[in-house]
Amino acid sequence: MKIVPDTSVVIDGRITSLIKTGEYKGATIIIPEAVVAELEAQANQGREIGFSGLNELQELFRMSGENVIQLRFSGERPSLDQVKLSSGGEIDALIRNVAIDHDARFITSDLVQAEVAKAKGLDVTYLRPQIGDFSPLSIDQYLDEETIAITLKERAQPVAKIGKLRDTRLVTLRDAPMTEYELKGMAQELLERAKRDPDGFIELEKRGITVVQIGSLRISIARRPFSDGMEITVVRPLVDLSLDDYDMAPEIKQRILGNRRGVLIAGPPGAGKTTLAQSLATFLADNNFVVKTMEAPRDLQVPDHITQYTALEGSMANTAEALLLVRPDYVIFDEIRKSEDFNVYADMRLAGMGMVGVVHAMEVHDCLRRFCDRVDYSILPQIINTVIYVVQGAITKIYDLELAIKAPEGMPGDVHIRPVIVVRDHARREPEIEIFRYEGETLVMPLGRKRNAAGPAAAPAEPPVVAAPAAEPEENVTWKVAEKEVQREIGRYTTGPVEVRIISDNKAVVYIEDKDVPAAIGKGGKNVSAIVNKLGIGIDIRPKSELEAQKPVEEEMQLVGGIKIRLDKKQLTIVSPENRGKIVDVFAGKEYLFTATVNEEGDILLAKNSTIAQEMIKRYNEGETIRLRPV
Repeated sequence: MKIVPDTSVVIDGRITSLIKTGEYKGATIIIPEAVVAELEAQANQGREIGFSGLNELQELFRMSGENVIQLRFSGERPSLDQVKLSSGGEIDALIRNVAIDHDARFITSDLVQAEVAKAKGLDVTYLRPQIGDFSPLSIDQYLDEETIAITLKERAQPVAKIGKLRDTRLVTLRDAPMTEYELKGMAQELLERAKRDPDGFIELEKRGITVVQIGSLRISIARRPFSDGMEITVVRPLVDLSLDDYDMAPEIKQRILGNRRGVLIAGPPGAGKTTLAQSLATFLADNNFVVKTMEAPRDLQVPDHITQYTALEGSMANTAEALLLVRPDYVIFDEIRKSEDFNVYADMRLAGMGMVGVVHAMEVHDCLRRFCDRVDYSILPQIINTVIYVVQGAITKIYDLELAIKAPEGMPGDVHIRPVIVVRDHARREPEIEIFRYEGETLVMPLGRKRNAAGPAAAPAEPPVVAAPAAEPEENVTWKVAEKEVQREIGRYTTGPVEVRIISDNKAVVYIEDKDVPAAIGKGGKNVSAIVNKLGIGIDIRPKSELEAQKPVEEEMQLVGGIKIRLDKKQLTIVSPENRGKIVDVFAGKEYLFTATVNEEGDILLAKNSTIAQEMIKRYNEGETIRLRPV
């Protein structure tokens, strides 16, 4: 019997499995050169399926050496043009031609390839995806009911993280280090299972890294050049909870079944956010809502009637476009990381869709800050109206967002009323965070807890503690780097000096010569816009004459008795530290001018354009002695 397998059955390893069962024992296996070329190209790109296919060919060669089968290679290697047209079926045609030339049975697990071969009159065996019981995987020996994750790396001892969510520990699984040979065998086995198992799929494949999902297991296979050695990491969910298992379940149910359908689940990594998202998805589906998920990778453990979507053509924006046509009641978005993800979540909420998003954040204000960087803060309550904060598998707080017109708390008294997003603790109904605009910047300000109206209980008296001298504030290195970058970019358009003042993490004021301002700004703001986009910092260009006008003009005159007169643009100050807190008469020579009180800083302050100040300056210029006498 002559057999020609295509690339799909070589990769999934079923051709050797059929030989071992005796079905094709003694057969002549003819491998098309196009299959070898395809596997070689995939391996050169660092794709795990290429290595898996080459391992299968090596196993076939070993069987031929033991006279179990006869192995031959035939056909032509694809040309460059055929490789470029491979998506159109050029390489598949080369593989089929080998079966035609040798009048051999054609074996494939590619449905399209099988149908085309039948149309060509070939003897075709189509291997359907395997359904039913599978033999245990090699990695199963390292997994038990308490294992959260395992890490297997060549030249290192295998380790596992075991325990419960709030009590985990790292244990060594064996003393002997893993070998590359062991890991290659495991990797091939995992890829074969991912291709055969209806609950398995390849989630990601790039040069040096392959991520597969098999049931509840998320498996990452890394090799050089991406990693410094071959490594297999397996992660699985530890617990499967229902929404009723959480302390604040009634409040959450009331919200998501009502009109508050913009939910954000926030918390640090490993806090149990995904587990809560699974519980919400299952609860909503059980309450007659149509629920879909957006995930990359798809590792939520949800019932089969909840469809799990990933990034369509590498973009969650494309997935959102499709979901807006499907119109589910709720979408579970796990996880929101990239800028595109935040915009997609906001767009879908504004389109009226119920959303549950999962965000990594150490504090609640961190995740709100990330949204404010991408959408206008005033519409935030329309996008997010409930934030659930999770720590160590438990819901610690639920927050409400609402819009108010008020003066922000904790700001100077002259701050006017403005739109403010108030983030309240749902249980205590007290504001904990305020979001507002101030001097062109969006501020996310956590509020300090208010004191009890009765005041704190009196503490027992303690001896006073002398505070250590305050440390000098450290220089902001990031601002210094930004200052140099702005100075260099603006300097390309100017001939004079450039003075940069960084006033916040995302804003700078630049003073340049008046004649250089038009060139720096550019026609229609073209030049300054290009610099802003390049550096990611707002730039306010101002003429240097404006800076000079702002500088206070100070003049200081030394008088007898340690007295000084200091003049600036608006004020005349008589400086007499030894008379601080006293009432004094002021004389010019022997003539009395006026009586004044010296403040606690030792100064008498006069408006520079006042009659008294002008008279005093005149007498000083005429050479008369200015002196003070305590009353």
